[in-house]
Amino acid sequence: MGEAKTRPTKASVTGFLKGIPDERQRRDALTILAMIRDLTKARPEMWGANIVGFGRYRYTYADGTQAEWPIAAFSPRKRELTLYLTPGFTRYGELLEKLGKHKTGKTCLYIKKLEDVHLPTLKTLIRKSIIDLKRLTT
Repeated sequence: MGEAKTRPTKASVTGFLKGIPDERQRRDALTILAMIRDLTKARPEMWGANIVGFGRYRYTYADGTQAEWPIAAFSPRKRELTLYLTPGFTRYGELLEKLGKHKTGKTCLYIKKLEDVHLPTLKTLIRKSIIDLKRLTT
């Protein structure tokens, strides 16, 4: 396994978010930006062309190769807002039930629009994810 394809760049987070053509998506992205920045106390940075990440941690693949990834991240995709919450979702069943309309992948939370979810629950989910990830990596 080689280097991770998605790495931090020097691109402007503000420029990227201001370039989102859909007003609702742009507003949702700015809300998530503020929420994650508040929770991580980290400066946002672009990872690849379209992921906004906060903080960094190193992880090790099964073959021993190491890579870096943000502690928390999001991407305002065309169809939905994707949040990257690394520990996964198996321990957050109760919060996910309260969250509202969403889908999950292994470590991704997909939300079509923020008005579909309960924002205090989303904030709690992100906060717990950050705490759990720090606990797993220290």
